[in-house]
Amino acid sequence: MAATDWATKDFYKVLGVKKDASQDQIKKAYRKLARENHPDSNPGNQAAEERFKEISEAYAVLSSPEKRKEYDEQRSMFGQFRGAPGGFGGGGGFRTPGGGSQADFDVSDLLGGLFGGRGRGRQRPQARKGDDLETEATITFEQAVEGATLPLRMTSDEPCTTCHGTGARPGTTPKVCPKCEGSGMITGAAGGLFAMTEPCDLCRGRGLIVENPCETCHGTGRAPSSRTLTVKVPAGVKDGQRIRLKGKGGKGENGGPNGDLFLLVHVEPHRLFGRKGDHLTITVPVTFDEAALGAQIQVPTLDGPPVRIKMPAGTPNGRTFRASGKGAATKAGGRGDLLVTVEVQVPAELSEAERAAIEAFREARGTSSPRDGMFEAVS
Repeated sequence: MAATDWATKDFYKVLGVKKDASQDQIKKAYRKLARENHPDSNPGNQAAEERFKEISEAYAVLSSPEKRKEYDEQRSMFGQFRGAPGGFGGGGGFRTPGGGSQADFDVSDLLGGLFGGRGRGRQRPQARKGDDLETEATITFEQAVEGATLPLRMTSDEPCTTCHGTGARPGTTPKVCPKCEGSGMITGAAGGLFAMTEPCDLCRGRGLIVENPCETCHGTGRAPSSRTLTVKVPAGVKDGQRIRLKGKGGKGENGGPNGDLFLLVHVEPHRLFGRKGDHLTITVPVTFDEAALGAQIQVPTLDGPPVRIKMPAGTPNGRTFRASGKGAATKAGGRGDLLVTVEVQVPAELSEAERAAIEAFREARGTSSPRDGMFEAVS
């Protein structure tokens, strides 16, 4: 039962005694009420059975001087909160340190140390999330564009296979930590009405004490383990992108969730193609006469037949053409475009016929120069 439930019940009223009643008076009152409401004396009487449970609960606390003292202290503190302006039942809108309203405030957070720490979750080791892991993978340009399924070999700390994560030698069992009673956390006074909760220094937050350590993991319950994961890399992933794979990290303890795996992706460059968002890019060399007179050129694609690009006469160097739907896969399920940039090639060597043709072109062009306008602009 949570500490809140203990502190909000008036056990003295349940037994019909005053707050300063002696132990003998409490015992006498309990025996009288227990005889009157015992299930054996009231077969089929649900109300008497519930009353008997309340009486037994009250006596379990008030019959112990230590528990009774703690109960009185917590009842006194709880009463201060109920009567304080803006406290429980007040109109001031009591706020928790995190900004929640009175409806969000859980008194058991204040009273968690009542009766030796028997608040919520104190009876068994605390569930712990597994570690987040990070690894890297290098994929080809094609895999980045189209998506891929990769096998990843992972080595991480997992529950020990010898002791199955208990940390104890086979044939033995760990015991619940006597200091934190299995919660893995301890509460110490921090001044005022509040307390500071931190990992137990005796069991180091595990909630368990191992007296006969496992020879494989030396009592930690964890040991290096290798496993192969099949990971799906989505289409369109970029170089340097970090992908989160939920639940693929280290395994949790005591029923806790697995951690996450973060995959850092490296993409190998392609000899011909580049990326620009969802579009692929390629630079294609063309000859001077193709650019000057116009031409239809074939351009390779990444994963299909080549496409034909129609270059009009007078195409300048560096002009970009677009082949729709020939780019990378998009998140929406479509494809980007292929952006084709032409680069006019100047031959390093000329045959006699080529030289004669170019000289004839120069003679036909006359004395005009594309640089003439530059001098006019500065004159």
